[in-house]
Amino acid sequence: MPDRFRPRERQLIARLRTPLDVQRYLNRLPYNTEPPPGRATLRSFRGVVRAGCAHCLEATMFAAAVLEQHGFQPLVLSFESIDHLDHVIFVYRQGGRWGSVARSRDPGLHGRKPVFATPRALALSYVDPYVDNTGGVKGYAVVDLQVLGAYDWRLSELNVWRVERLLLNTKHHRIRTSPARIKALRSRYRAYRAAHGGRKPVYYRGRERWTEIPEEFLSR
Repeated sequence: MPDRFRPRERQLIARLRTPLDVQRYLNRLPYNTEPPPGRATLRSFRGVVRAGCAHCLEATMFAAAVLEQHGFQPLVLSFESIDHLDHVIFVYRQGGRWGSVARSRDPGLHGRKPVFATPRALALSYVDPYVDNTGGVKGYAVVDLQVLGAYDWRLSELNVWRVERLLLNTKHHRIRTSPARIKALRSRYRAYRAAHGGRKPVYYRGRERWTEIPEEFLSR
């Protein structure tokens, strides 16, 4: 099979050999806020390289395409939220443990070190930092992008909306958190932001299992 990656793409893949390499690269990319003022996007790996920015699902496909070239399965974990603002991360297994690579507008929704026994345990590490003014995890699903067959989610020049449809149509495993706990987490979140000029918190239990987060959340 011919190598369909362009020279710049292949150089990038050669440089980003590990999940941590990819996480650090994504941390430096501006977050794609989509509209306004532009239109919604769902870029492939190639599209992310060209645009130089990514939202969570675009970052996930970037990570999947890069790390697939280094022997990792293109696995993604989709979160369903109670406010319908869902999140998607790349997940991988290394040394029998699970970790992740991710990009987000929230500091606690980035990557995790490969220290989790199961995908569910990994997903649970996102429950507390997912709670903001409206959000809260209600379910998760792990999907292998190889089920898309010949669909070109890696190198398409167009938006790859079929990936989003696949995730939306996949049955998610329930995660139940008591309303009282959600209320307490939300209250603490709002109080912290009010007391710190709108800065988002990074105080969560288990933060030692997070990978590095972008500098934008650590400055000030």
